Amino acid sequence: MRIAQLTYSTKPRGGVVHTLALAEALAARGHEVEVWTLGRGDDTSFFRPVDPRVRVRVVPFPPRDGEGVGERIERSIELMAAALDSDADIVHAQDCISANAALRRGIPVVRTIHHLDTFTTPQLVACHDRAVTEPVARLCVSHAVAREVEEGYGVRPEVIANGVDAERFAAAAAAADARAQWRTQLGAYVLALGGIEPRKGSIDLLEAYALTRDAHPDLRLVFGGGETLFDYREYRERFEARAAELGIRPIILGPVDDAALPALVAEARALAFVSTKEGFGLAAMEALAAATPVVARDLPVIREVFGDAVLYASTPLEIAAQLDAVLRGRASVDTAAGVELARAHTWDRAARAHEEFYARVPLTSRR
Repeated sequence: MRIAQLTYSTKPRGGVVHTLALAEALAARGHEVEVWTLGRGDDTSFFRPVDPRVRVRVVPFPPRDGEGVGERIERSIELMAAALDSDADIVHAQDCISANAALRRGIPVVRTIHHLDTFTTPQLVACHDRAVTEPVARLCVSHAVAREVEEGYGVRPEVIANGVDAERFAAAAAAADARAQWRTQLGAYVLALGGIEPRKGSIDLLEAYALTRDAHPDLRLVFGGGETLFDYREYRERFEARAAELGIRPIILGPVDDAALPALVAEARALAFVSTKEGFGLAAMEALAAATPVVARDLPVIREVFGDAVLYASTPLEIAAQLDAVLRGRASVDTAAGVELARAHTWDRAARAHEEFYARVPLTSRR
């Protein structure tokens, strides 16, 4: 089968990680797979090497000074639509931008809706809604998000759970030298991945960390990742102002080299996964694979995917209490069960399920 996977960035965002891993798993199963993306700035390749069996198509997206978010979204769609000349049997978009590009080109597209967002920028609202209502077939990575889509749009996607490269993160747990490098650089730390963003609950985590300082004065708060298309400067300014009020100086690593990421996760005393909206929780699953305790926002999707494998909290006070329990060794969580849960979510399993799903896509949608 000829399959095109579409994404909107070369950076290590969750949907991009998913795109590449799924593409590689499908190629390993003998399919002819290509991945299309936008190369923002000077990017000509993804954040990590890609299996050579997968053809990578990077569409240049040069920067433009003074461009607003809405204009950037519209230009993203236009440039990808103009370049998209795939003759694949299945065209599968992993985000609303690439889905709209395919739709604008008149290409029947399959869409994975990782989670629903709430936007105010008109171009983003239109992009988001059209990418839910107009694809020929839809997927979600959890039943909780599929129910949200059905309640909000009257269509029910099928569900294929995410995969995770569990062995890579499990190996990092035993990589003493790599972990020691992070320990030397950072000391003891709580880690958050994905940057400082409203959806990531970054200010809630800042407040929670402030509540733990007296009991754990040597603990650092570390943020990794954070490349994004959207403009979160206002939220970042509020975060920085609140950090200054609290006398906190978090360590903000920015994008982390892909090869160094597993050891960063494995060495953390805990992963704080307090997003207000998620589709599956890939970063949390990777942490479980590394036997790193996870404190997660109490969301239906997290309950569905993780069960008792993580510690739940909703408010800064609750987050702080769970972090304290982990740091004191009093957390009631089975790390071995978490490792097994992560190992059960293989990308080969996900690829097999996608094969079956693609076979049910209406023949009239095949190119």
